[in-house]
Amino acid sequence: MAEPIRVVVTGAAGQIAYSLLYSIAKGDVFGKEQPIILILLDITPMLPVLDGVVMELQDCALPLLREVIPTDKVEVGFKDIDAAILVGSMPRKEGMERKDLLKANVAIFKTQGAALDKFAKKTVKVLVVGNPANTNCLIASKSAPSIPKENFSCLTRLDHNRACSQVAMRCGVSSNNVKNVIIWGNHSSTQYPDVHHAKVNVGGGEKAAYDAVKDDAWLRGDFISTVQQRGAAVIKARKLSSAMSAAKAICDHMRDIWFGTKEGEFISMGVYAAGNSYGIPEDLIYSFPVQIKNKTWKIVDGLPINDFSRAKMDATATELVEERDTAMDFLSN
Repeated sequence: MAEPIRVVVTGAAGQIAYSLLYSIAKGDVFGKEQPIILILLDITPMLPVLDGVVMELQDCALPLLREVIPTDKVEVGFKDIDAAILVGSMPRKEGMERKDLLKANVAIFKTQGAALDKFAKKTVKVLVVGNPANTNCLIASKSAPSIPKENFSCLTRLDHNRACSQVAMRCGVSSNNVKNVIIWGNHSSTQYPDVHHAKVNVGGGEKAAYDAVKDDAWLRGDFISTVQQRGAAVIKARKLSSAMSAAKAICDHMRDIWFGTKEGEFISMGVYAAGNSYGIPEDLIYSFPVQIKNKTWKIVDGLPINDFSRAKMDATATELVEERDTAMDFLSN
C-alpha cells in the first residue's frame, strides 16, 4: 500500500462537506489504492458537530481511511498536507452588500493562505470552493507566496457539469456523450457557458454541439441563463444550496488534477490567468478550458473566439477585475 496522503477539508461541518467526505474517504478522488488521513477544519462553535461527522466516518468502516482529525486550528489543519479543499467561507446573509461579503472572505482566505504558506507541503494542490471562489482563491494564493500559483484553482466544474447535462438532455443522450463545453470567467451569474467547441456523440457519430442541438436561439439564450442561474434555482426549490452536485464537482475536479484529463478532452477550472492567449487580464483567477497531465494544468490555447463569445468573456473579466481591486484594497489595509 502507498503512504497515506493528508487531505484537509475546511467548512467540514457544513452541507457540502457532508456530501463530499464519504466519496474522498472511499477512494473516489485520489484512487482506490491510496490511503488517506482526513483533516476536518471548521470554526470552534462547529466542533461538536464535527465530532458527529468523525463518528459517522468511523462507522463507514472504510479501508482507505487511516485517520480522521477534527480541528479548529489552522496549524493542525494545514500541517504537511497534500491536498486542501477550501469549502468554508462566509455565506452571503440577507441584506448584505457584495462588498461586505468580500471583506469578510478576504480575512478568512488571507489567514488560510498564510497558514498554507507556513505549514503545508510546497507541492500542495489547493481547490477553493467557498464563494466568491475566484477572488477567494486569488487572495489565498497571494497570501502564500512560497507555494506556486499554479497549485491554486477554484471550482467551476459544477457549472461545467451543469452545462454538459443541459446539452445532453436537449440531445436525448447521457452526459458522458458531451465533451469540451467551456465555462469562461467568474463563478457567478456573469460566467459564460460556451458550447462553440463542444462535441456531442449522437447515434454513434460525433457532432459539433450546435449541429447536434439544432437550436441556436436556445444555445445563445435560455441555455446560458439556465446554467448561470442554476445555483439560485436550486436554493429556491430546496431552500438549501446545491450540496450533492457541488460535492460531485469537487470530486471530478480533484480527480482530474490527480490523474489527468482524457486525451483530446478539456474541462473547466478557475486558474491563474498569466500568459493566457485570450486577452484576459493576467492577475486574475479566471475559468478557462484546461488539460491536465502529471498533476499540471495547461490552458487550451488557440480556440477561435467569435464576437458573441468575446463580449461575454470580457464582461465576466470586468466583474473579476472589480472584485479583485476591492479585495486587494481590503488586503492591503
